[in-house]
Amino acid sequence: MIKLLSALDKMSEAVGRALALASVTIMALTFLVVVVRYGLNTGFVELGPLRISSIAMQETVMYLHAILFMLASAYTLKHNAHVRVDVFYRNFSPRGKAWVDLFGTLFLLLPMCGFIFYVSLDFVRFSWQIQEHSGEAEGLPYVYLLKTLIPLMAAMLTFQGAVEMLRSIAILLGIKVTNNEQETDLI
Repeated sequence: MIKLLSALDKMSEAVGRALALASVTIMALTFLVVVVRYGLNTGFVELGPLRISSIAMQETVMYLHAILFMLASAYTLKHNAHVRVDVFYRNFSPRGKAWVDLFGTLFLLLPMCGFIFYVSLDFVRFSWQIQEHSGEAEGLPYVYLLKTLIPLMAAMLTFQGAVEMLRSIAILLGIKVTNNEQETDLI
């Protein structure tokens, strides 16, 4: 079980690092859209026989944003970089922080991930059934893939939450654990 959770922890790290490239791509595509629409005053880019509309490029930026934020959420949790109101938490001992993290994961994160996963399944299934696509004439035909990110995000956060719970339990049991900021084994 520890090996599985350690592998999931490493997967979160790898996905997070790979998604860093998405932010560079988002920036480059946004720049291209602005140049095409406002600099060249046209609605498309021609690359040989390929004609790409600025609407498709804008939707690609939106898809990349969704991919970046939804799939990198487990990476953010792994590195304790999520939004936290830590007026008291920052002054807690490592054991106090472990208790807060354990209960927060057990009673807030995991139930919310379960709810999101469960509620999103029909939504995603219907989108796949109709092969949902953009409402824009020249938009992307992959809305069903975009919506699939919702349960995938919930699953990835659940797995990373399980890893974080084990870290907290290990701290409470006095077992030395690795720092969240390093890419090393779970325990």
